[in-house]
Amino acid sequence: MTRLKSFDLLALGFMTFALFLGAGNIIFPPSAGLAAGDHLWRAALGFLLTGVGLPLLTVVALARVGGGMDRLTAPLGKVAGALLAVAVYLAIGPLFATPRTAVVAFEMGVAPFSGGTAGSLLVFSVLYFAAVLFLALNPGQLVNRIGKFITPVLLAALIVLGGAALFAPAGDIGETAAGYRNTPLLKGFLEGYLTMDTLGALVFGIVIATAIRDRGVTEPRLVTRYSVVAGVIAAIGLSLVYLTLFYLGATSQGIAGEAQNGGQILTAYVQHTFGTPGSLLLALVITLACLTTAVGLITACGEFFSQLLPVSYRVVVIAFALFSLAVANQGLTQLISVSVPVLVGLYPLAIVLVGLSLLDRFWLSQSRVFVPVMAVTLIFGVVDGLAAAGFSAAIPSVFTRLPLAEQSMGWLVPVLVTLVLAVIVDRLMGSRRAA
Repeated sequence: MTRLKSFDLLALGFMTFALFLGAGNIIFPPSAGLAAGDHLWRAALGFLLTGVGLPLLTVVALARVGGGMDRLTAPLGKVAGALLAVAVYLAIGPLFATPRTAVVAFEMGVAPFSGGTAGSLLVFSVLYFAAVLFLALNPGQLVNRIGKFITPVLLAALIVLGGAALFAPAGDIGETAAGYRNTPLLKGFLEGYLTMDTLGALVFGIVIATAIRDRGVTEPRLVTRYSVVAGVIAAIGLSLVYLTLFYLGATSQGIAGEAQNGGQILTAYVQHTFGTPGSLLLALVITLACLTTAVGLITACGEFFSQLLPVSYRVVVIAFALFSLAVANQGLTQLISVSVPVLVGLYPLAIVLVGLSLLDRFWLSQSRVFVPVMAVTLIFGVVDGLAAAGFSAAIPSVFTRLPLAEQSMGWLVPVLVTLVLAVIVDRLMGSRRAA
């Protein structure tokens, strides 16, 4: 029975950390920290719950079922489970997240030095996705190429940036923005959605398990254990990154008070602290973070769709890389405007799916609980998505009067009520446990 050595296990954890650490993970914490001000740590705690806690629970849930998202959605039935899985993989893959990694890497890492023209974006994105393909076409080498080589470079750059934020802040902690004054914990919780890491974890679970099996580990119990350990290592790393970047943002109001996003805050800070060398450091961090995330997303999509459709992994990876290349050249603004409503609609489904899966031992029949609860979540997910897309006028007023509706969490109370009712029915019908 093959077991991983400590060094290999650490490399697996580094690989998992690098897969999750995309541009959004570096951009959004400074922005939230800048707005949180004096309520910095409560907002950061809320952010960690969704930005770290939920993805870790998702990795654990996938490790427990011993497979990818198809195992997690099995209680919903083949058709419903497949539709949900396809929606998540497409959203986190070629439609939105993967192209976004290229555009963000270009705008923050390359455009300041080369200009932001359409031609330079095209050249960069071609080279970028060529590198993604090189790494993704041999998924068995992900631990070696990312965990042992790319991630240490990324970590070194982040340590320099994080150390500077802690020991050379740009100023004192600034004032709190209106949105964070009353409910900083909840506001931080919702900001954590923007990392998209819970959806990413649904996609990356199969990548982590495949990487472990490619190292010769075949015992299911060990695959589960190593997946959880890798998730914990990644969670610790992400927590440290988020906390330092929150503090960086909170102490940068004097130099970036008018910044519209986290990218502008980071750019202002590194220019203030390091000058041009700082801009080069930021370019390195952003580009490596985006590249490793894109590799993980393309690899996961290749694994999933090559099993779902009668096409090879290689064909899927190449097709999705080319499609992502085309979408990336439409620009970041259009990508974000289209993706936000979709992500707002999908996120409650992902949260509820993971929660139900982790508590599956409490249900006599998984399908009797999963189906009604997920159906109600879908309804409210669609409503939230429509609201985010600007169609609030088309939404019945009953949805807007629900508790937490103004915070885009109107789904929470109806889902909890449905869960209680489903559990009661499940107990009353009793006996046989169905998968």
